[in-house]
Amino acid sequence: MTPAAQRLAAYACLALSMSLVGSYVALSKPLVAAIPVFLLAWLRFGIGGLAMLHWLRKPHDEGALTGQTRRLLFLESFLGNFLFSICMLFGVSMTSAVAAGVIMASIPAVVALLSRLFLQERIASRTWGAIACAATGIALLAVSGSPSHGPTGAGAFNQAWLGNLLVFGAVICEASYAVIGKKLTGALGPKRITSLINLWGFLLVTPFGIYIALSFDFSAIRTGTWLLLLFYSLAASVWTVWLWMTGLKRVPASQAGVFTVMLPVSAALVGVFVLDEQLSGLQFAAFALALAGVVLATMPVKSTAGR
Repeated sequence: MTPAAQRLAAYACLALSMSLVGSYVALSKPLVAAIPVFLLAWLRFGIGGLAMLHWLRKPHDEGALTGQTRRLLFLESFLGNFLFSICMLFGVSMTSAVAAGVIMASIPAVVALLSRLFLQERIASRTWGAIACAATGIALLAVSGSPSHGPTGAGAFNQAWLGNLLVFGAVICEASYAVIGKKLTGALGPKRITSLINLWGFLLVTPFGIYIALSFDFSAIRTGTWLLLLFYSLAASVWTVWLWMTGLKRVPASQAGVFTVMLPVSAALVGVFVLDEQLSGLQFAAFALALAGVVLATMPVKSTAGR
């Protein structure tokens, strides 16, 4: 493949990865209604691990894991797999998929902030504008009321507020995942990274998963839910991680942030067209502001300077 074709393929991997993330963020809502969160996370890592056992083997052309690489793998899994899954699953159980999509649109801005804090990258003035858009969108969402379906009143409002806060916690985890992932791709291949961070995620959640599994009635899970669980597990643990790491091999982390726009868009589309949720006026305004922030943060800059 020519360099241009390779770059195009990398873009496609990044876009597809974030589209799948947005889809399973939305589709996890019916899953958490049927399966407790920690058990769901444990099953997800277990199914994903079985699907890529052969990826754990070290390739002959790969060096031994250094102490720094081991620490980065643990952090990538702890933040990007374990905490992201817990925050996201609890969050979408308390709020709507549309609301989760709006909040997830703040990922590029949060990536910019983390890059500034940990990589000492300069934040352009328009990126600060993108951060302001994301913050305003989330603020609008916070006052837009309860989710599209379900109980109303003060209790529902407080639950939706807490759910939105947890989803934003997942945003921070996802942004950390993007920053750490770029460093890992310089030391390991995409398949190896995917399998190792999934293994860490499985180990971290196993005590909670086993405890809940001992008293859970698995016979109550319907066939459709099992199939949805299979898709969720493969998408979250295997496909999205491998696609993202494959794309990052050839695309700078800052440029890869462009493709996170696919996450909130796909989450909102699944919420509206599959889960039959509705966009309120304030939610629509919040979504538009959040996407405007994405455009501001990720538009290419005309510059003659090299990176």
